[in-house]
Amino acid sequence: MTTQLLFYANAVPVNPGSHKDIYVKTGTDYGFAHTVSSVPLTAAEFPLAASEYAIVFAGNEDSVFPVVILGGEKDQNLYLDDAGKWTARYIPAFVRRYPFVFAQTGTENRLTLCIDEGFVGCNKEGRGERLFDSDGERTAYLEQVLNFQKAYQLQHQRTLAFCKKLKELDLLQPVQATLNQQSGERRVLGGLQVVNRAKLKELDAEKVIEMLRSDELETIFLHLHSLVNLRVIGERMPQHADDTAPAPEIAPEEDGAELTKH
Repeated sequence: MTTQLLFYANAVPVNPGSHKDIYVKTGTDYGFAHTVSSVPLTAAEFPLAASEYAIVFAGNEDSVFPVVILGGEKDQNLYLDDAGKWTARYIPAFVRRYPFVFAQTGTENRLTLCIDEGFVGCNKEGRGERLFDSDGERTAYLEQVLNFQKAYQLQHQRTLAFCKKLKELDLLQPVQATLNQQSGERRVLGGLQVVNRAKLKELDAEKVIEMLRSDELETIFLHLHSLVNLRVIGERMPQHADDTAPAPEIAPEEDGAELTKH
């Protein structure tokens, strides 16, 4: 079974045999994500996310995917307060779908709905929403969860196609970001990629028109505009941040941070 783990500790397939008496209580406590310094973002989320997060691309030579930067150190989420409340207006769908997730099972890569049984909101005391009724049939809540996961998966596939286009056009470049903290200290983050503005301007008119009509060009501009939010990471980092702490695998910056090409 393949899942994107991050904060998923024990994701198992949802089924009436194991979860007939299970209730799920979700709310505004996102403490489960307090050690996550970045999360994936689908292209459809760019319009809402670009005003509050820095959107960059992470991956390798074979494939990349958009992510939002949440912290300047490994296992650091600066968008959570001490009570586990998310402090930005928009919460990425990857976070909102928890404790549920689709996982690939079998040789046919079949998608199966799973739930993290380690989620604190899972209970048998009747708190929250039930997954199955007394006859073992899906509840309206579980159907709602399935529909959300299906919509997310569709946007995930569309985002993969968008990223493939960026790779084919050789528009991405690796960069480092220097975060300027309020204390005056600077922190360098690496492992991220951003769209190369110069190469974007060199695209032929036919390709530009094609990307304009498919909304891919708008998505690129939202990504580039979002990079100004890297300064937010530096501003949010605590004054006592440990310079010896490991940086996250990905992170860029511009305007309050400095982007440096590799």
